[in-house]
Amino acid sequence: MHKVKAIFLAAWMFLAVSSSLAMKTGESRWQMLADGSIEWMPGKQIPHDDHIEMSGKQVSVVLRYGVNAEGEFVINKSMVWPLLRTIPNNTHASLMRRFDWNPLDLVTVNGRTINGEKVEKIRLKGMLAVESSYNGGWYGQCKVIREYLPSVDQPALVENYFLINTDKKPMSVEIPVTNDRLFTDPQKGVDGSYLIEMKMDRNGYFSIQPGDTLAFSAYIIGYKKGQPALAINGQQEKLKRMEAVTSWMDNLVLETPDPVIDRMFAFSKIRACESIYETQGGPMHGPGGESYYAAIWANDQAEYINPYFPFTGYDYGNASALNSFKHFARFMNNEWKPIPSSIVAEGLDIWNGVGDRGDAAMIAYGASRYLLARASREEAEQLWPLVTWCLEYCNHKLNKEGVVASDTDELENRFPSGDANLCTSSLYYDALISAACLARELGKGNAGAYRKQAAVLRKNIEKYFGASVEGFDTYAYYKGNDILRSWICIPLTVGIDERAEATINALFSPRLWTENGLLTQAGSDTFWDRSTLYALRGVYAVGETEKATEYLHRYSTTRLLGGHVPYAIEAWPEGGQRHLSAESGLYGRIITEGMFGIRPTGFKSFTLTPRLPEAWNHMALRRIGAFGAEFDIEIQRLSNNRLQVKIINGNKIQQHVMKAGNTLSIQLK
Repeated sequence: MHKVKAIFLAAWMFLAVSSSLAMKTGESRWQMLADGSIEWMPGKQIPHDDHIEMSGKQVSVVLRYGVNAEGEFVINKSMVWPLLRTIPNNTHASLMRRFDWNPLDLVTVNGRTINGEKVEKIRLKGMLAVESSYNGGWYGQCKVIREYLPSVDQPALVENYFLINTDKKPMSVEIPVTNDRLFTDPQKGVDGSYLIEMKMDRNGYFSIQPGDTLAFSAYIIGYKKGQPALAINGQQEKLKRMEAVTSWMDNLVLETPDPVIDRMFAFSKIRACESIYETQGGPMHGPGGESYYAAIWANDQAEYINPYFPFTGYDYGNASALNSFKHFARFMNNEWKPIPSSIVAEGLDIWNGVGDRGDAAMIAYGASRYLLARASREEAEQLWPLVTWCLEYCNHKLNKEGVVASDTDELENRFPSGDANLCTSSLYYDALISAACLARELGKGNAGAYRKQAAVLRKNIEKYFGASVEGFDTYAYYKGNDILRSWICIPLTVGIDERAEATINALFSPRLWTENGLLTQAGSDTFWDRSTLYALRGVYAVGETEKATEYLHRYSTTRLLGGHVPYAIEAWPEGGQRHLSAESGLYGRIITEGMFGIRPTGFKSFTLTPRLPEAWNHMALRRIGAFGAEFDIEIQRLSNNRLQVKIINGNKIQQHVMKAGNTLSIQLK
């Protein structure tokens, strides 16, 4: 039993951090612990139910879990295998199954199944861990720990179990031989029938002494029929998963006086980085949500998350970004037909079901920002034709008023967007500015022309979209729009500030702001986190630091410690608040581009406009992976409205003193 005790110790260390180290969060359902996790405590909050998505390179799982009115743990496992393609092989054609399979139902303790256990703790930090107690009276008592995690690189959900004898007499445990196998309909699989296997790695009779632990694992795995069986070691899979989680959390580290924002930022990197699938078309970052896998989108990937990956220092994330842009580049053409909105089925097919959503503007915006922050001349030369093609496409789409026409926007006709929308033209404007910087780095001759086009476009955006809407001198999202829309925040994120004050007042007015962030359209009950995340970034960008920080703290508390945790979500009511991955990238960009005001201007240069809230004396962003370096940014408050800025790049330290609200130009050495 000594070896079993050693195995158990690692699990117990995860679960046994003293509650005295927890940072209380008022009426929140969860609390933060000193080991970087969050913990749910039952109290009077049962029944409790929630769902979380977790992913690896070959699998994704949505765990619908909770505690029923009797205090018992309940779970449903929604499995997704993105590389096991189904027919028709379209956007949603990943093999998916939902299981209530519970290995503990088959296990007996002192001759009885484990019924009536009481959940004591639930923890999240890259995996779901549950601790409960079972009291069988005369039949004995024990503690049960469950761990659920996706394999990093195998098509499996891994479940680790620990039974701890808390009684004063030996405990007998019986585990049956379990190897359930099912074959899917061969007519519905691109590669015929697929095999799904549910298995436990131990079986037999065990006598557990008081204080000792029995550890065993189970897994649900899917693969093509005829593939050799995979041996899954639950403890090794856990070590690989936690190593990946630690790597994501320990790079691009935020340090502020607000522990909620710091922890939400750390968690957001897990969801942003984990959802990349090793497809036959190369690494593809996928939104998830039991719908969107082994595919890329011009908004989620090109626009939202790809510009963020260089900052995280995650090589596989950068590889997925480059791969996605290469896929989009396949569809450049001389007839100026739109690039598809999405490339699906591991790169084998496309989706463009609603026509042009402004996708070229999204791609140009994301690619130019990514390339500057990535600081790879080789990648920039490869993708420069894509950037210039997308910019020229947008130029071809300018209407007579000089703004970009499109069939719809990224909401794909869920809400009206007219013949030309504010989002597309704003993204095109930003792309022109970034492309001018990129042209200078590459020695191209386009820089001056792009800057001139951007200046003209900015004036046209003001003329075409500037309007009084519901009493606010902000923007009409499209011509004729007379109802406030959340996407009026977009100009703020790209440096267009002519209507900043009225726009911010509109965004935070009762017409748009709710406890869940921004409504998509005033008067509706629909919210999409992406607009809230853009808005918070934009409010920081134009210097409304106090308001941005107040609302960022509120939002972060809700998403990290509230009823549905721990990541940014897609939307409601659509999708039931799925944990789509790119939204977590947008949360990260609130910090990098909003709070710290980092704007790439070259392979080794950026502008920095730090927004240090009045209640904070310092903030830092450490182990930034962008611009071909790993460096820290430290901001310290001085007297007389001044800030001290340190850029720490190895043993090279730049120090600057600046007036709060001003912008520094930084050149890394």
